[in-house]
Order: sequence, then C-alpha cells, then structure tokens
Amino acid sequence: MIDWDRLRDLREEVGDESFAEVVVLFIDEVDAAIDELSSLDDAAALARELHFIKGSALNLGFSRLADLCAHGEQKAAEGDKTAVDIDSLRNVYAESRRQLLAQMPPAG
Repeated sequence: MIDWDRLRDLREEVGDESFAEVVVLFIDEVDAAIDELSSLDDAAALARELHFIKGSALNLGFSRLADLCAHGEQKAAEGDKTAVDIDSLRNVYAESRRQLLAQMPPAG
C-alpha cells in the first residue's frame, strides 16, 4: 500500500524537519481533495482532481492510492465519471494515511 523505500528516500533528500512539513502538507491537501471528490459535477473536474491526488500520492509513496487515481483519472477523462470508485479511493487513502502516521520510517 505504501512504498516505504520512497519515503526513506524522500526523507534523506529533504531532511527530517522538511520531511515532517511535507507529510503535514500532503495530509492537509489530500484530505481536502479526497473530501471534494463527491461534489465534483463533471468528469473533467474529477479527472483533474484525481491527477492532483495521484501526483501527491506518488511523491509520498502511496502507491495503491496512486494506482486507483490513475485508473479513475483515465475513466473520468474518457467521460465515464460513474466508473470512478470514490469510496475505494477514500478507504485506501484512509488506510494508507493511518499506516504512514503509525509506521513512519525513523530518521537516519
């Protein structure tokens, strides 16, 4: 669900203090984006929001979420908004978020 190697690499790249800031920013932004998914009326807006979440997820190693977003983004870009399983996206994000906060790789 989470690519822990990606998280360790990111932490090494930015340092511990910046890494903590990145995690907080990621959670704040993706929480808001996930909450907004159900309210998006058109498929193009949904595709854009899924693209944003996918990019954020890839940066922080949320690989399963990124995969679901990529699939949903493709379906929404094709105009098939109903093929996007928003509940699954929410559930995978919630579980990934829980795992990240519980098992964040230690510094060093």
